[in-house]
Amino acid sequence: MSRQQSMAGIRPATSAGFSLLELAVVLVVIGLIIGAVSIGRDVQRSAVHQRIASEFVNGWRLAYEQYRLAVGVVPGDDPAAPTGAVNGARATPLCGNQLLALMQARGIAMPEGRSEGAAEAYVYLDSNGLPHQLEVCFEQVPWSEPGATPGSHVERHRNAMRLSGLTPALANSLDQFVDGRVDARFGQFRELGQAHLLDAASRPWSRDERHGMAGIGDGRDESQVVEVTGLLRMIH
Repeated sequence: MSRQQSMAGIRPATSAGFSLLELAVVLVVIGLIIGAVSIGRDVQRSAVHQRIASEFVNGWRLAYEQYRLAVGVVPGDDPAAPTGAVNGARATPLCGNQLLALMQARGIAMPEGRSEGAAEAYVYLDSNGLPHQLEVCFEQVPWSEPGATPGSHVERHRNAMRLSGLTPALANSLDQFVDGRVDARFGQFRELGQAHLLDAASRPWSRDERHGMAGIGDGRDESQVVEVTGLLRMIH
């Protein structure tokens, strides 16, 4: 066989490309994977919010009531001359080591919290995976309640748990858990700055997950979600 005949019998290999159908299938699979990851992340975040609500927030609400039942007054009030106000006065927060020492002195069980000696704090991640610290205080705050005339509201003072370091997503979740609906103006769980308002308008929480992210500002680090403060009214 001649060289020319030999070369003629050899055909170069052709590279087969993807068809439109194959590309469409690949894109659908990628979309399903991204959707599953997104759903999984939302489910995980919801589970974290439920844990914060049931173990940390409700744990501190129970500690507050246990103290009141054991001592006969709300935390920080004077048993000899009770005022009914946390720390014995309005707008006088009971926080940090003062709160912990008061509970420990009476043998009140507290939630696990961030770590040993930091039961008043809880660390969690926002939607961008960056850490935030939730902190608990108690104080007597101005609180809007229905007045004598239908549709009217008056300002009274009520004891509340102040929760600082809430991302908007966590604030909305806690509001849903406490009241069954999200409303920063009404219900047992409200936003600081809106709890005392006297108008009858329902309001959303003042911030959302977009605030504080890159390009929007609010003084936060790049991509860090902004925080709000919530007030949970105590029974007494």
